[in-house]
Amino acid sequence: MDPLMREEIAGDVSAPHPGLKPFKYNPKNSRLKPEASDKDVLTLARERMRTIFERFDHVSVSFSGGKDSTIVLNLALEAARELGRTPLDVVFYDEECIYTENIDYVRRVAADPDVALRWICVPVKHRNACSSESPVWYPWAPEDRPLWVRELPPEAITEIPGYDYTDPATRLSIPEVSGLLFPPTLGNVVQLLGIRADESLIRRAAVSRRVVDNYIVKDRGGYGGANDVQHAGNVWKAYPIYDWRTEDVWLAPKRLGWDYCRVYDLLDQIGFTPGKQRLAPPFGEEPMQRLDQYHQCEPALWDRMLSRVPGAQTAKRYSRTELYAFGEIPEKPPGLTYEEWLRDLVTANFPEKEAAQVSKGIRAHLRMHYRKTADLLAPTVDHPLTGYSWAFFVKMAMRGNFKQRRQPNIGRKTPEQFQKDLAKYRADLARYQAELAEARALQGDTP
Repeated sequence: MDPLMREEIAGDVSAPHPGLKPFKYNPKNSRLKPEASDKDVLTLARERMRTIFERFDHVSVSFSGGKDSTIVLNLALEAARELGRTPLDVVFYDEECIYTENIDYVRRVAADPDVALRWICVPVKHRNACSSESPVWYPWAPEDRPLWVRELPPEAITEIPGYDYTDPATRLSIPEVSGLLFPPTLGNVVQLLGIRADESLIRRAAVSRRVVDNYIVKDRGGYGGANDVQHAGNVWKAYPIYDWRTEDVWLAPKRLGWDYCRVYDLLDQIGFTPGKQRLAPPFGEEPMQRLDQYHQCEPALWDRMLSRVPGAQTAKRYSRTELYAFGEIPEKPPGLTYEEWLRDLVTANFPEKEAAQVSKGIRAHLRMHYRKTADLLAPTVDHPLTGYSWAFFVKMAMRGNFKQRRQPNIGRKTPEQFQKDLAKYRADLARYQAELAEARALQGDTP
């Protein structure tokens, strides 16, 4: 929020909680604002790609077959050919539950003599938001061999030196294990990823921290599970198309004649708009809401996916309902405070280890709210300054937020809009406080 705006509204909300360090606007640490350029995004991406190749000893493309990684692959191939850096290292993690056309497309890419593709098929940790009892799953897990949706491809690399996946409890996610693919003998390594700022606030923040080379960041090993052996410190990540929009992503293949995954044609035929068309591991919080696309695009694959992870069939039917905290949240049980309900939800929805992670995330977001104001949270209306309500935390307690993609609803507001939102928040909070007072009276407690 603009600092002048913050001063103007300061008298309308309470001060930060006295037990927490108050949040202070610091221009040095704030995210940088985008600036206009006289160059188009294709020209800028090509310039970044040349800079990357000139700066790093080894360049590798993280490739999924999706539209964004397709753009990065083709731009990297252009630069590699111009600079004599072929064959280009391309890493593809096969996540088992993928479309047949996705597999065919990856094979077309691998057939290019300028591409050295590594087809990785190892058990890595993926989110299973379909089931609270089984919150993770592992493609190609040997213990699940009868449940595999397909046989290992002949190109499969089934071992990564230094990665022991024998014990499911110690398996890592792709970002955590990826450093093992790039030992220090390769020198300074950069992984090229098709992350774009307009896809989420987290991704926007990733490229809004520095003025120079904002699209190149140090690889810290994913979500904290990697150690110094798995990530030796010689790997960076780069986002050369961070400023592209969805329309840019689709215009490039059409104008430049690049191949792409034909699954997108199927998604278009069944009614998914370009902005909603994604190829991603199918059972996470967001992809789970689109499970029906597998049923429509490739029924035979979907039939095998039903038994691959617990809860898949239920999620296909109900993932866009309050059962999975989509849209409206369930009604709070009478007589409980939101704090009590959250504890019950976390305990009921997650095993002990994951419940601890979810609880930690909830506490972190609560601190962010109370560092800005001591105002209580309202049930469903966001606080106009912090963007939080109890509904935000209920969804976390039901679905988790393991990749930290769920963020508060904060946006620029005029003073007039702020006052309107503040009135709605206060009315929602007043109803909740009246409910609590009535409950205390029935129990004989003094308000």
